[in-house]
Amino acid sequence: MTDRPDTPLLDRVNIPADMKGMSDAQLRQLADEVRAETISAVSVTGGHLGAGLGVVELTVALHAVFDAPKDKIIWDVSHQCYPHKILTGRRDRIRTLRSKDGLSGFTKRSESDYDPFGAAHSSTSISAALGFATARDLGGEGGDAIAVIGDGSMSAGMAYEAMNNAGHLKKRLIVILNDNEMSIAPPVGAMSSYLSQLYAGEPFQELKAAAKGAVSLLPEPFRDGAKRAKDMVKHMTVGGTLFEQLGFSYLGPIDGHDMDQLLAVLRTVKDRATGPILIHAITKKGKGYGPAEAARDKGHGVGKFNVVTGEQKKAPSNAPSYTSVFADTLVKMAETDPKICAITAAMPDGTGLNKFMQRYASRCFDVGIAEQHAVTFSAGLAAGGMKPFCALYSTFLQRGYDQVVHDVAIQRLPVRFAIDRAGLVGADGATHAGAFDVAYLANLPGFVVMAAADEAELVRMVVTAAAYEDGPSAFRFPRGEGVGVEIPEDAQPLEIGKGRMIKTGSKVAILSFGTRLAEVETACEALAAKGITPTIADARFAKPLDRDLILKLAADHDALITIEEGAVGGFGSHVAQLLADEGVFDHGLKYRSMVLPDTFIDQASPRDMYAMAGLNAEDIEAKVLDVLDVATLGKRA
Repeated sequence: MTDRPDTPLLDRVNIPADMKGMSDAQLRQLADEVRAETISAVSVTGGHLGAGLGVVELTVALHAVFDAPKDKIIWDVSHQCYPHKILTGRRDRIRTLRSKDGLSGFTKRSESDYDPFGAAHSSTSISAALGFATARDLGGEGGDAIAVIGDGSMSAGMAYEAMNNAGHLKKRLIVILNDNEMSIAPPVGAMSSYLSQLYAGEPFQELKAAAKGAVSLLPEPFRDGAKRAKDMVKHMTVGGTLFEQLGFSYLGPIDGHDMDQLLAVLRTVKDRATGPILIHAITKKGKGYGPAEAARDKGHGVGKFNVVTGEQKKAPSNAPSYTSVFADTLVKMAETDPKICAITAAMPDGTGLNKFMQRYASRCFDVGIAEQHAVTFSAGLAAGGMKPFCALYSTFLQRGYDQVVHDVAIQRLPVRFAIDRAGLVGADGATHAGAFDVAYLANLPGFVVMAAADEAELVRMVVTAAAYEDGPSAFRFPRGEGVGVEIPEDAQPLEIGKGRMIKTGSKVAILSFGTRLAEVETACEALAAKGITPTIADARFAKPLDRDLILKLAADHDALITIEEGAVGGFGSHVAQLLADEGVFDHGLKYRSMVLPDTFIDQASPRDMYAMAGLNAEDIEAKVLDVLDVATLGKRA
């Protein structure tokens, strides 16, 4: 290397191959520089900080030992992929994370050859890695397959399904369990150091025997404590016994921040592994940045922040968030209704149910990253006479869809689905967009599907869901703040399947489903300046449809436009079906449906994303002008 001695090592790394000539001491220094770069970048962009800081040493070690992109490193969920992106040719763009035309906050195949598999939902990495390993053995692309999966992701059944299959196939496969929840005591750390030395110096087939005898090599007084700690670990769900029964060789636990241990174990595994192997690494989320380590969520998701103080820069808020309105309403209702209970899948803060949990701990259940279980568990609660509210993000509810159909809908069980993050969500991009829930729920017989136009309507829909006992129901609401309307103190249940008129006009009617109503009203203000006064209605329900309202709008206007924050096949499609069945189109009605486009929209601000989708006020105005130019040719009285 010709760089000056004081040149940062990170400046010498454009791709992982540039790390191959570095000494172990240099790799330790490189990890420190990657950590500092990660903190600096996320302070500018916001994003998932703690997870990445927890795997800095592991990321450096993996790229130093293995040969990406030939070797496939698959990050589960990939909240933790920012250090990986810095080391794989994307450092110059790392401050564009999660922004329009910038880097994705997750791994993404189209972004880099070093991202062999896209992620953002959990517990997929082992299945994908096994697929790569099997493809390799069948003559496909060569190289090792390495899955890095967190202890939280291991709570999902899919991870165990993959491990069970991997144990059966006996393919060479490396799984790294990134365990950032277990507290590791000094004796276990000492034993891990001894084990890592043994792993580096013994033939691979003798590793398991060496591990069994390692305790006897420890100095007193560590010996007894270490044996007890290892026995405890091996009999927990994250310990060796379970994984060995699934057909994996188990190594660990090791210190995931000790570069010497990581390099020794990874080099040995690379050289000598044959079948599936699991490396259990203990890490600390938020490692190396005090404000993240001290935070309750360890800096999981942060906004832009001051690097020195860790203080996040938040925009002033004039209205409560939809999530907080839902949570506050549910807590209030639970005061007088002991049957109300709440279920979430590892998202108590994100769904607002942490408030419910603080007040009614015995009636609030965080089931972990297990959406399928969350849905069927809720069905069981409903069958047992309770009033379960299953609060999931729209994008995560997709993971439990079979259970929604089979365990809830077919049995007509009154599970109430509180669907957060409906519509386009901004910086998390396509993987977290709530684009499909209206379509995939409204096609189920007996389902009630609602969308709140504002925070006051959301309160009414929570009350409606609690009162509705004839079958399953769902109400959806977006991420972010409401529009600032007054929230009713004594909200009453809505009449099922009945919308509301907002404003009476002429020629064209706009029927809104969800929070685009505010954009509709803005568009109509602009249209009024042109002498056009559309009728505005709020559907409230996608199922059952307000048949009378829709047919009246169709009869009284030349054109009808529906608008929703969802994909084709949802609300507008159901309206079109009704109009076709009633023969309305035979009489010349011009019908248009404004929906999300048939494409996945990458990360940007929510407004920019809706502009790309053509669902902002100016788009609605243009749609009205366009349809009226056509409709007035066949104007009816």
